[in-house]
Amino acid sequence: MSRSDVHFGSPCAITSDESRFMAAVRELIGGVPVAADSIATLPLSTGAYAILLRLDEKVVFSRRSGSDSFGPGWYVYAGRAYGPGGLRARIARHLKRSKTLRWHIDHLTSVAATAQAIAVEGGNECAIVGTLIGSGLFVCTANGFGASDCTTCQSHLLRPAAG
Repeated sequence: MSRSDVHFGSPCAITSDESRFMAAVRELIGGVPVAADSIATLPLSTGAYAILLRLDEKVVFSRRSGSDSFGPGWYVYAGRAYGPGGLRARIARHLKRSKTLRWHIDHLTSVAATAQAIAVEGGNECAIVGTLIGSGLFVCTANGFGASDCTTCQSHLLRPAAG
């Protein structure tokens, strides 16, 4: 799907509210929207997911390769859930604010003002990243973020492209 196929106006327009942002991402990648109160309805199947989160304040995250700074705004993180409990378990963990900080994304989801997910049964996180970047509406942020074991993607964390 190309940028012209998405009917949300400019990239800045898709971030004007939560429902527009969710609709824009979902139209591009498909899948089922998941809010914190609907996780129990998810199947135990495996696949990929997108975590849509909004930061209201700047977040600085330090890792071995240096520090990353994330300004206020919307972000999309693509991940995979092929372990025990599948999509349900992985998305439930990401949407919890209080947790042991294990993965890169935990440092953002634990402080995000808003976080929701889109589950894509049988999906692939690299395909999600490729589709979102290919749309022209999203760009990578923080090289290697969430993709330290990925040989395909620059990052699994994206933000809307500047309008």
